Amino acid sequence: MSLRKTLPAFALATRDRSFAISTHHGYQRSVQALHSTKTNTQEEHVSFSNNISIDFEQTKEAYKSKDTLELLRSLVVFKLCTYDILVDKNKEIIDLSRKLLGQKMFEQFMKMTFYGQFVAGEDHQSIRPVVQKNQAYGVGAVLDYSVEEDLSQEEAEKKEMESCMSTSEKESPGADHREKKFTAHRKFGDRREGVTSARTYFYADEAKCDQHMETFLKCIKASGGSSEDGFSAIKMTALGRPQFLLQFSEVLVKWRRFFSFLAAKQGKDGVEVLEQKLDLEQLQICLARLGAQGNIQSCFSDGRLHSSGMVDMLDWNSLIDERTKISNLLVVPNLQTGQLEPLLSKFTEEEERQMKRMLQRLDVLAKHAVENGVRLMVDAEQTYFQPAISRLTVEMKRIFNTDKAVVFNTYQCYLKEAFDNVSMDVELSRREGWCFGAKLVRGAYMYQERSRAAEIGYEDPINPDYECTNRMYHRCLDYVLEEIEQNKKANVMVASHNLDTVKHTLRSSGRIPSVQVRSVWSGERGDSLSVPPGTGEPWLYERSADGERPPMERAHAPTG
Repeated sequence: MSLRKTLPAFALATRDRSFAISTHHGYQRSVQALHSTKTNTQEEHVSFSNNISIDFEQTKEAYKSKDTLELLRSLVVFKLCTYDILVDKNKEIIDLSRKLLGQKMFEQFMKMTFYGQFVAGEDHQSIRPVVQKNQAYGVGAVLDYSVEEDLSQEEAEKKEMESCMSTSEKESPGADHREKKFTAHRKFGDRREGVTSARTYFYADEAKCDQHMETFLKCIKASGGSSEDGFSAIKMTALGRPQFLLQFSEVLVKWRRFFSFLAAKQGKDGVEVLEQKLDLEQLQICLARLGAQGNIQSCFSDGRLHSSGMVDMLDWNSLIDERTKISNLLVVPNLQTGQLEPLLSKFTEEEERQMKRMLQRLDVLAKHAVENGVRLMVDAEQTYFQPAISRLTVEMKRIFNTDKAVVFNTYQCYLKEAFDNVSMDVELSRREGWCFGAKLVRGAYMYQERSRAAEIGYEDPINPDYECTNRMYHRCLDYVLEEIEQNKKANVMVASHNLDTVKHTLRSSGRIPSVQVRSVWSGERGDSLSVPPGTGEPWLYERSADGERPPMERAHAPTG
């Protein structure tokens, strides 16, 4: 049994911190101008015209909120975490320490060392002093529950296989025309493998999902009760059966691919996704030749098209909302057989109920976030789950982001399609009139994603190298900053440990007078980046360590 089962906790660790850019809340000051000085061709100092100065080498300022004992504890803990044997054998060491010290002394020792380093407290009352102290130095809170069950690899694989396969798949394997990417594979059943900076949940039953929801509700309440304008993070795989996420993701990806197929038929391939516009009459003719039944033109009546007579990707995706009415249109061509195949798998009555309960849990969490004045961040996950996660998050935004950004989706910029995902959601928010909220990350599943793609046999979804990911990140960020300039209620959290990204954000926001730097994510152990708190602006947000590993291993784990 590891520490994460010994002491339930709301965590505020030093590992994950982030920028946030927004344009509302009166206490923030606009960034009117930004300039830098260079030393040995490397920027070391960034200053603003409103006399806010940020020096990435001022360690005295960076650690002014810590007393000597806290700094000594940090030094000891991080030094111990550099020894691989302590990290690799952390479970055995914890068990032995508990036997030698006894439960009470063991808990006290851990609170004084590893637990105290990474965790803010055990409940919303105990975390309040830590949160309030951080706020005094301009550090906000992103609360995340860091306790997960211990499972062996075999147990994890078994749970994953059982929860990711539908009843029809078990009864008739291969009958549903499923793609390899969106089916469960035992070799990759333990989703913790190769992932060191993200929590992992495995489905047990609906009661367990209800428990996870209650845990997230406690985090939301704690965030609202201990800080102003705080964040709380949730993970969708904790709230329902992953089979639904797999199947719905496949539906969305195939439907989007079908649009690209039809666009190519009209000579529109090779252009930006939002520039692909299909003539409605030609689309009807093409679908009829493929053997699809029904009148596609009737689906876009009553002014539903953004451009008259033309269908773009967002118009096309809107058909999924009405899939029960136009199921005869939801077919895709099998490029191997030349035949049209049903897009949607059939759910049993129990699977339908499980799907609805997942949506109900998301609704409950979002409502509580609004009531408690907390912003809800939906974490990104593996690419075979992510299309469904993003789509369900957009549905939440439509309901809860009417006046301000409450629900935030996470965009993984190490993905080749990251910019398409960001630009389509921004455009959708413009058309439908809700507030765009985003968290930009590089991503936590690179090694796992690449290994799975190579082993199973589908295209690697990850950018080819680190430089491409950096360019993608900055491209997405610049696009969102432009949206913030136009739409004062849009929000973005720039979640990065990368020094160049922090400087890029400050430079970019400085060129847009109406954009305000709201919070800054400082670098972690080993980085030269550290934005000094206590200057009032920018704000710094600290987030919990991942719940996947015990604190000893979490401290050691590198991030992307």
